[in-house]
Amino acid sequence: MLGFNAARRSLQKFAWSLSLLLAVSLLSMASLAAPALATSVSQIPRVTAGEGAWIVDDADILSRLSEGQLSGRLKGLEADFGDEVHLVTFRRLDYGETIESFTDELFTTWFPTPEEQQNQVIIALDISTNTVAIRAGEETQKRLPEEIATSIAEETMMAPIRKGDQYNQSFLDASDRLIAVLSGEEDPGPPVIIDDMRVEGTFASIEETKESNATVIVIVLLILATVIPMVTYYAYVR
Repeated sequence: MLGFNAARRSLQKFAWSLSLLLAVSLLSMASLAAPALATSVSQIPRVTAGEGAWIVDDADILSRLSEGQLSGRLKGLEADFGDEVHLVTFRRLDYGETIESFTDELFTTWFPTPEEQQNQVIIALDISTNTVAIRAGEETQKRLPEEIATSIAEETMMAPIRKGDQYNQSFLDASDRLIAVLSGEEDPGPPVIIDDMRVEGTFASIEETKESNATVIVIVLLILATVIPMVTYYAYVR
């Protein structure tokens, strides 16, 4: 009898420990499956006029090579024409926020006075929706018409992104066109899409795949959390 009671207590401890482990695993996986927190303007590092071109890659999507190339190009533009271009990436907009409203708020936060805004440009990308916005100061707008800025955001940058989230190429292409326009050269225009009839790919993005995998793991753990205690109970009864 004593041996049977000891075995029962050991089995109960094992079942309790297993349930606790599953609960902790479920909480961890649920946190991974949950969407990323929205990014607010206050979370973006502060930039002031006169500091030069800045790349704020909060979404961590740009390679070191691309960042180096972009920084070199933008610093050259600043040295020759005085335009300070800032590239900003982040992972998610707050509910009700648009990429345009976020970029406008960021622009006025960084450069609160008309004098500070004159030669500033912000290109912002939200990778959760793959949307882009460009905001430029009045002096820069004289060489960067609104229709060209819109085309850079919606055509030049989006072409590589639609091919498979090619963010590095997107910013490199945008910087080439932007620098050409601000340097007084002829606008090279948006990229030419050769195969317009191509069926849109159904492959999930990297972020969607991660969220899907995390969801599957959570479901499996839920099933295990239900089945294992039942099996343990029946084994104990028998």
